[in-house]
Amino acid sequence: MQHGEDNLQEELPAVSFDEFDVPTFEAWKEDVIGLLKGKSFERSMFTDTYEGITLNPIYRLEDQEGLTHNKTYPGCESNLRGANPAGYIHQPWIIAQRVDGKTPKEANEQILYELKKGSTAASVYLDTATRKGLDFDQANKEDVADCGVSLSTLADVDTLLQDVDLAANELDIHCGASNIALLAAIATVCERRSIDLSSLTGAITSDPMGELARLGSLKRPLDEYYDEMAHAISWAETYAPQLRTVMIDTDVYHNGGANDIQEVAYAMNTALTYLRAMEVRGIDVNTFCKHVRVHFSVGANFFMEIAKLRSVKTMWAQIIRHCGGDETAQKINLFVSTSTFCQTKYDPYVNLLRAATQSFSAVIGGIDGMFVKPFDHCIRPSDEFSRRIARNIQIMEQHEFNFIQPIDPSGGSWYIEPLCKEFTEKAWAKFQDIEGHGSILAALTSGKVQTAIDEILQKRFKNLATRKDRAVGNNMYPNMTEELLEIPAVDFDGIYKTKQADLTVNKKVRDNAFTESLLSEISKRDFSEPGSLMDTAEKAIRSGATLGEIDAALSESAKGESVDPIAPHRWTEQFEQLRMRTESYKAEHNSNVTIFLANMGPIPQHKARADFVTSFMQVAAFDVLTNNGFKTIDDAVAAALESGADATIVCSTDATYPELAPAITKAIKAKNPAMKVFLAGAPSAELKELCDAAGMDDYISVKSNCYETLRHMQQEKGMC
Repeated sequence: MQHGEDNLQEELPAVSFDEFDVPTFEAWKEDVIGLLKGKSFERSMFTDTYEGITLNPIYRLEDQEGLTHNKTYPGCESNLRGANPAGYIHQPWIIAQRVDGKTPKEANEQILYELKKGSTAASVYLDTATRKGLDFDQANKEDVADCGVSLSTLADVDTLLQDVDLAANELDIHCGASNIALLAAIATVCERRSIDLSSLTGAITSDPMGELARLGSLKRPLDEYYDEMAHAISWAETYAPQLRTVMIDTDVYHNGGANDIQEVAYAMNTALTYLRAMEVRGIDVNTFCKHVRVHFSVGANFFMEIAKLRSVKTMWAQIIRHCGGDETAQKINLFVSTSTFCQTKYDPYVNLLRAATQSFSAVIGGIDGMFVKPFDHCIRPSDEFSRRIARNIQIMEQHEFNFIQPIDPSGGSWYIEPLCKEFTEKAWAKFQDIEGHGSILAALTSGKVQTAIDEILQKRFKNLATRKDRAVGNNMYPNMTEELLEIPAVDFDGIYKTKQADLTVNKKVRDNAFTESLLSEISKRDFSEPGSLMDTAEKAIRSGATLGEIDAALSESAKGESVDPIAPHRWTEQFEQLRMRTESYKAEHNSNVTIFLANMGPIPQHKARADFVTSFMQVAAFDVLTNNGFKTIDDAVAAALESGADATIVCSTDATYPELAPAITKAIKAKNPAMKVFLAGAPSAELKELCDAAGMDDYISVKSNCYETLRHMQQEKGMC
């Protein structure tokens, strides 16, 4: 057998590629210029991004000249290639699928089910009232159980965590501007269950700067929140050293429309602000870093998101190193979630594809934990199906796609490495710009941050309006047979009554005088001993004080900072409003904007443009009357007038338009001046002059502002 193989090898000729010329960039560029047929190479082949980074048409080995970070190893030096030398091999990222049950019992059932089915963290959404530090009876009714669980009493927290193995699974709860009350409640639950606090892992966090940017105001000054942050860190360092108590959450910027460079810079500015505040309060840099978590949302630009997550590791390491942090402190704890900003209400199952690519880029970029948002996240409370699909994306990535094996798979990429370098340089410059302004607080107070984010948001809206950016099912390729997902009714009155009864019982069974004395002690804020505030808060919780009462005692009569809030958005919200406005009007008035297509000639002559304008008009759910084409101008005009449509669109070819378009327009306007007449396509200067003279109202082409055109037509119909 061996002899046969040797003969076979001898018979095979040596493979040579000498017949092929070695390709060069210059030769490739010359060929491309020829294919562009006069179009600018620079304008056609380079891509501008919202980050101000221009992407090359191709990347080559030469693009890595001068780079040094790609010659390092994971877990070494800059940490750009990952904070862990072994990547995910020994420690896969945490699967933190967040539940949004409205009551403690419902949320608990969801947590237990998630853990049973593959999640590795008990991750919970709190409602707006709880995050604001308000019991349900003190909050606006619309803030109670709106987006998560409503917690008021120790019994609520005990129910939430019933049967959850806190020693085996991470906790992941973001509390808002302060976490003192919930930390005290969870510590009390652990004490009653004889759970060693030192076994607690995960994060029960506060982020006062993020809440200030999101809400626009705080209940008490930031300095007081920083005092609480220091007490929480000191307590955790003593009793729960594996627990993180500070969050730097960039969702407020991401959902406001910020670009990735802004998100990273603002996160690092916030980190430095918190670090300085903690050092003043006796918390050293290493202790601070041990108890902080940074959270990003991952957006739609696949490679840019990889660069973002790699770059932030470098920036964190550099900042902490210059502040005196050791190698452990220089390793960022990085959690991510897929983007709410990029989710759409129409064609929502496309959100599954978005979640898959976003989570993939996050894994490649390097993370410690992730929450893949259900496809219906922006529409309704998630159900078992949507949570299962979201969870399984991560499970498949770990166990079927084997993403835990490669260590920094993007390392050495001719594209990603130069992108990371430019991203880091721009993010660092933005970071320095904010520091030069004073701090992230100063930049928020002056409106600098809000203005910069709004500029990017408006660019996003404009690109979507002109369809430079495409959202399947929204500004492109709408599904006219689609019905929005059904939103199940939530018995908010029942939830409210149950919580009222529970709160009444809680106040009846407690020693109110003792509870009030403890709350009075908290309100004095005389806690010079590190962590002592937590001791008193735990006593108050055990006595029956509610989470809201503890937060109110901390606030007393103090008034916090205020800034212009950064409102949350989604990139397709304007187009969704367009379509919903049409559907509501149609349901109420049994009427719609009707478009008649004056398709001229045989199908090949008009089909391309007829299909284009049909999709264009259906973006707003307008009714489009189609046909197989007309042989004569008179036939087309007669049919258009008979249709009673609001507008007629002439569809044909550039060669036939000079003969057809002005004549059709003039004939329709003569009989029905109120009917709008549009031309499908961008006319030449000569044709436009002829059509304008005939009374043509507008021209629909790939250069049109789809959103403004459709909104104007709605206004003329009386829809808005």
